[in-house]
This record gives sequence, structure tokens and C-alpha cells, in this order.
Amino acid sequence: MARRSAADARDTRTRIIDRALRIASTDGLEGVTIGRLAESLEMSKSGVLNHFRTKELLQLAVIESASEFFRREVWTPARERPPGLQRLLQIEHRWIDLISGQRWPNGCFWTAAATEFDGRPGPVRDALAEALGQFESAMLREVGRAVEAGELPRGTDPEQVVFELRGVVMAADQQLQLLRDQAAPERAKRAVERILGAPAPV
Repeated sequence: MARRSAADARDTRTRIIDRALRIASTDGLEGVTIGRLAESLEMSKSGVLNHFRTKELLQLAVIESASEFFRREVWTPARERPPGLQRLLQIEHRWIDLISGQRWPNGCFWTAAATEFDGRPGPVRDALAEALGQFESAMLREVGRAVEAGELPRGTDPEQVVFELRGVVMAADQQLQLLRDQAAPERAKRAVERILGAPAPV
């Protein structure tokens, strides 16, 4: 019975985080509240609090879940491509597909969450910065590999390239979410290809 109870608790925790991530993708991390989750999942507030003692702990769990989802949808498939330029292209194209609603509705979680918390010191901001920092470090490595392989010109500044690539995703997200520009994903992909001087991945 104890083993079954532990499994039930894990399942309930997963349900709470999944629902919280969906709410956050629409209304931001601040939209994730104990009361709203309890109502949405037809649970008591105390039932939610049994898994997350505070709203902040819940937000941190949502960020961890978003990181896992991003790795599964973007990074893991991209690892099937050769290191360097082809992997970079795959990462960017899958990220753009993600924010365009093909696999992650309501835009880029990272852009929305960063906008909420970039000026607010604390554990949530730190967790967001750490997650985005890890993604950036991985992309910097791939740019470096592309330079070493001769796929990008010698003397290329990896930090500048990654800065521009992230800027493209952020611009595409704003065009889609704020201006409802359905051409934004394809424009973003063309911009990525121009920055990297390479054709789209097949």
C-alpha cells in the first residue's frame, strides 16, 4: 500500500506541474497560483500544498519541467545531427517550430518568463537565468565546432552569433503572439539560415 501511495503522489505531482506549465505558457508564471491549480484540477488547496509548500517552489518546479520539455523537443532530436552547423540549424528550426504552436502553444515560455522576472531578484529569476545560460553554453559550443570544421569563417565571434540567433527567436515570438503574424516562423528560419550562411536542414 505504501508503494502504491508513493506512486500516486508522484502521479499527482506530475499532473500539478503539467497543468501549471500550461497555465504559465498562457498567463505567465505569476498566473500559476495554488488556488487556480486546485480549482483547475478539482483538488483542495491543501492537496496542492502537500506537494508544493509555496508558490515559489511551484514556479521553480515549472521551470524545471519546461527545461526537460525543451531538451526533449529541441536538444535531444538535434543531437542526431552532426555537431556544428547542421546541429545549430536543427536547434533553431525546432525552437521556432516550438514557439509557433506546433508543439508548444502560446509562444516561447522562456521569453515570457524572462520578461516577467528579469528585473526581480530571487530564486525564480536565478533558475531562469541558469536554464537559459545552459542553453546558450550549448549553442556556443556548436558555433565553436562549426568554426573548427570550417563551416563558419575563422574569426567568427560565437557570442555574437548566439546573440543574433536568440534575437531571431525572440522577434519571431513577439510577431506571432502580439501581432499575429503567421509569416513570422518562416521569416525567422530564413534569418537563421542567413546568419549561419547555410540552407535549411533536410
